Amino acid sequence: MRHTTVRVFFFFLSIASFAQRSALTVPANIGYLSQKAATIVHGHVVSARVEPHPQLENLTTVVVTLRVVETLKGTPTPTLTFRQFVWDIRDKYDAAGYKKGQELLLLLNANSIYALTSPVGMEQGRFEISRDRTGVAMAENGHANVGLFANMSQQIKQPGIRLSQATTALVARHPTGPIPLSQLEELIKQFAGAAR
Repeated sequence: MRHTTVRVFFFFLSIASFAQRSALTVPANIGYLSQKAATIVHGHVVSARVEPHPQLENLTTVVVTLRVVETLKGTPTPTLTFRQFVWDIRDKYDAAGYKKGQELLLLLNANSIYALTSPVGMEQGRFEISRDRTGVAMAENGHANVGLFANMSQQIKQPGIRLSQATTALVARHPTGPIPLSQLEELIKQFAGAAR
């Protein structure tokens, strides 16, 4: 019986590992993601190419260049190029999901000593922007925004945090799925500013 339980456990573990296309990360809310990020930008992917790291040749990376629409944290610049480690072999074939023309909001970690970065919380800090039927810009991260507002009731009451009624209501009631980009940016600006 015990061996059967162990086999079942490893079977489900292997399925979860196969399905996961990035490093395993601890769930984090938007307050934490915003404060932890060194750079936060909204922009369009100009190019994304997979190549070896220039110093660590056995390390596969994706080099992404964005045309920046807005900088929410960090030094404003018209374009931003960053290099990200490729965690999963499948990411070699689709540039880790970055596509030319794609509109993204990225919360990026500080560069490592090897000039590598990634979104904070991996897919949690990478939001794809789309438009709803009325043309409103909507944002959704790689985890379908699950847990994006978890445990935030006290965080939004911190001194200096001022949110609109609509955004406060969104934080209180939104379980999953796309959210208006304007409200996401409102939250990011409040929490990124609180970190300074």
